[in-house]
Amino acid sequence: MPPASNSLATAVFEEVSRLPSSTLAEIRSATPIPIDARLTELQAFQGFMERAPSDAYSTRAKVLVQNYMTFVYLGDACFRVLAKSAPAGSVVRSCSKFLIQRDVRRFRNAVAHGNWMYNDDFSGIFFWSRKGNDPAEPLSAFQVSQNDLDFWQSLARCIAYAAFVAIGMNDQTP
Repeated sequence: MPPASNSLATAVFEEVSRLPSSTLAEIRSATPIPIDARLTELQAFQGFMERAPSDAYSTRAKVLVQNYMTFVYLGDACFRVLAKSAPAGSVVRSCSKFLIQRDVRRFRNAVAHGNWMYNDDFSGIFFWSRKGNDPAEPLSAFQVSQNDLDFWQSLARCIAYAAFVAIGMNDQTP
């Protein structure tokens, strides 16, 4: 909620920085990939997004990369462990849970399984996913608007950058 939403990255950075060292160790050990390598991949992704051409083919490639990076890669490498490790009521936990539940989770699964396509006017994406966790459940159709998708992607990148930097800085302290 405002005014905290106006300084979201700062709030995430400060909350992660204040986590007990045992919690930070748990976050680091949740993946075999070091946090600094995760941050490097996020920075490389940002560089690609800024430098890739803007023609129709490159734009489609950027959409593929961005959806994979923000929902599959960061969901598994960052948001799941933060949602579990951050204190109840914290900005970090709230945002991380948002990024791994409900519509975002369904979209993430559709991206991971190739069950999505642009709508006719490119103002959003149609996708197919299960409503729940039962693998026998049939796929259901959903749609996400470009505005919502932009928000989800921006939120994911903000949370990941702030958390990875905070954890990385904690790694550097004696």
